[in-house]
Amino acid sequence: MRRHRTRLLAVPVLLAGLAVAALLEFAATTPAAAQGFTFNPIHTRPKPPPPANNGQMLVQAVEVDYDYNNQRVSAVGNVQMFFNGTSIEADKVIYDQKTKRLHAEGNIRLTDVDGKITYANIMDLSDDYRDGFVDSLRVDSPEQTRMAATRADRSSGNYTVFENGVYTACAPCKDDPKKPPLWQVKGARIIHDQTDKMMYFENAQLEFFGVPMAYLPYFSTPDPTVKRKTGFLMPSMTSTTTVGFGVETPFYWAIAPDYDATFSPRITSRQGVLFQGEFRQRLINGSYQIRAYGIDQLDPGAFAGQPGDLQFRGAVDTKGQFALNDKWVWGWDGVLMSDYYFFSDYRLAQYKDTLGSFLSLPTEAISQLYLTGVGNRSYFDARTIYYLSYSGNQAQVPIVHPVIDYSNVLNRNLLGGEFSYKTNFTSLTRDTAAFDPITLQAATNGWCLPTSADPTVKIPTNCLLRGIPGTYTRATAEGQWRRSFTDDWGQIWTPFASLRVDAVDASISNQPGVSNFLPVGDTQALRAMPTVGLEYRYPFINVQPWGTTTVEPIAQVIIRPNESYAGKLPNEDAQSMVFDASNLFSVDKFSGYDRVEGGGRANVGVQATTQFDRGGSVNMLFGQSYQLFGLNSFAVADVTNTGLNSGLDKPRSDYVARINYSPNRTYTFSTRARFDEQTLDVQRFEAEGRASFDRWSVSLMYGNYAAQPELGYLTRREGLLGSGSVKVAANWVVSGAARWDLVNNQINQYVIGAGYVDDCFVLAANYVTSYAYSAGSAPPVLNHAIMLQIGLRTLGSTASTAGGGTIQ
Repeated sequence: MRRHRTRLLAVPVLLAGLAVAALLEFAATTPAAAQGFTFNPIHTRPKPPPPANNGQMLVQAVEVDYDYNNQRVSAVGNVQMFFNGTSIEADKVIYDQKTKRLHAEGNIRLTDVDGKITYANIMDLSDDYRDGFVDSLRVDSPEQTRMAATRADRSSGNYTVFENGVYTACAPCKDDPKKPPLWQVKGARIIHDQTDKMMYFENAQLEFFGVPMAYLPYFSTPDPTVKRKTGFLMPSMTSTTTVGFGVETPFYWAIAPDYDATFSPRITSRQGVLFQGEFRQRLINGSYQIRAYGIDQLDPGAFAGQPGDLQFRGAVDTKGQFALNDKWVWGWDGVLMSDYYFFSDYRLAQYKDTLGSFLSLPTEAISQLYLTGVGNRSYFDARTIYYLSYSGNQAQVPIVHPVIDYSNVLNRNLLGGEFSYKTNFTSLTRDTAAFDPITLQAATNGWCLPTSADPTVKIPTNCLLRGIPGTYTRATAEGQWRRSFTDDWGQIWTPFASLRVDAVDASISNQPGVSNFLPVGDTQALRAMPTVGLEYRYPFINVQPWGTTTVEPIAQVIIRPNESYAGKLPNEDAQSMVFDASNLFSVDKFSGYDRVEGGGRANVGVQATTQFDRGGSVNMLFGQSYQLFGLNSFAVADVTNTGLNSGLDKPRSDYVARINYSPNRTYTFSTRARFDEQTLDVQRFEAEGRASFDRWSVSLMYGNYAAQPELGYLTRREGLLGSGSVKVAANWVVSGAARWDLVNNQINQYVIGAGYVDDCFVLAANYVTSYAYSAGSAPPVLNHAIMLQIGLRTLGSTASTAGGGTIQ
């Protein structure tokens, strides 16, 4: 026998391949583990940089023994091996050439090229590394999962059996590594099939903080290295009055790397089995999905008097998006349902995807085909849209044949200034006129409903014509130019000019009451709006030791002719009109293209901004608008009375003001107000405050809005909207939001929730109320829902929903 003390030796490739490959096979078995996690620190040895791959393993040890009689090679004392980016550490490594086995013992640590770390006390493997065992195994994976076992036996080069195994995706406690993790799964035996990448747990129990909470005689799951795997997903539960208790257990089918399918039958106690299926495919330039639903209801009478009173109910929805190049994409969304309450009754995916911040019920589903392009300073969007109404008034909802928008800002100056242009083309069809009541009598008697055929009550004093019956087409093109000059006094002069042209073609059906608003039959119109103007600003700057204040008077004069066909054409896209400080200096204050502001106007105001040296700022603006000459477009009633009661419908507008105050990054305050120009009565007032700290945040908004009888708001509206969240512990958050109607003195919408989130576990519970409004004069339904979600990282998540509704 010959003995050498050495620092670095080259060992034959046989030993290299044997050790690395065998240990890597064990390290690949990421999830599962032993009686409990006791993360004992292991002495780490200094590592020299790994050498280049030259087909040999480099070994560092206190001594290396060659026993030629027994054909054994032993490395003893702080053994370190390096091969192809993999390192192995142990107290002792022996290779027996007679039995062709590798034996390592004492503080074994293997780190592979992917960062997976395997710890063990004893390891014994055959030379072809197909068979062997490991004692006191622990594995930390790059996926931040951990497993341990008292013993692991390997056979056939594929199967590894862990005795008394335990698995978790939770990090060990920093203060007490021996403390049980938040959750772990123990199994008397855990079998890892490395070919199928599956983990099989026998006599398993789920523990939270070391306390058993659930027992499963058998279950399986893909190992954490798997991104997609055929098999059953976590079940979920639902409970509603009309459907009963339901359990849904999805089955996922990974058909190919680029497409898959999910089948999710939901067994309900009252209506039977709801069949659901989803197919997804990703292509080289995009992806698409198709979902289908269907149920043969056992008790349709549970929906008596509602659209869901059918034996068979179902739906299909699909969406997709594909890139043509780096600037253009096209795609679609599509929905087809047996009835418009199907998604909401069964709390289905398309319905849940459109829930708002308060989880209020959506009013429609959208089917559309679109093409969008984005350039450096240009934008194009074309789409055709079909709205599927959840209210049942489908005939009143328009079909948009296309709506096309294009805008561009030239990259070069024109006459020394910036030139931009935009176009819009809209064409739509509606079967039945859509009226809205604006008086209490009209709302109570249903005069504005589609079922009312009396044209003598469908008049502008009772109703608004929100949508015309028939076909409406409009094409708009507008060019804009502006240039800014700064004189020697610091005054900023900005002349601007624009020209807009609209071409309108309308074919309006002669339905009851429509002729009281617009002429029925065919209508063609061409209108042009040339505009020139000048904006003036003169900022005064005052610098003080505590900060800088800028006071800036602003004046804007706009010269243009009257609006052509004012109030005599349909208004589909310009029905919203809110006058405040944000649009005081807008050249055209209408929100859409169907109306255009005309007549001479002057907008004046003063803006002041203070920036404090120690942080924080205050911004204030106060101003008013004046109709200089011509027809005031906001004083002309159209089919929706847009502009009336807006504060702009008089020669001297209401005063508008805003104050924004941010003392630091923690607090922000803002107010927006509109005051009557004669009495200074508050017509519109909003105040909002937000605060965000390390552990909690809160926001509160107060709104006070005067009556707008021309728009159907007969009384003053006043309310509070508040929300907040508190981080009660390191991973615990409690949140809530509520809306308080101060006029009726009631909280009519709120949500309360609590959640726990960390690196391996999610727990969330929410209680939500929201109103659902149906067609006509039916009272709103107050919906209640309780939602619970539990997620275990790498194993899956499950959710449960229970809810119902009451008529208010």
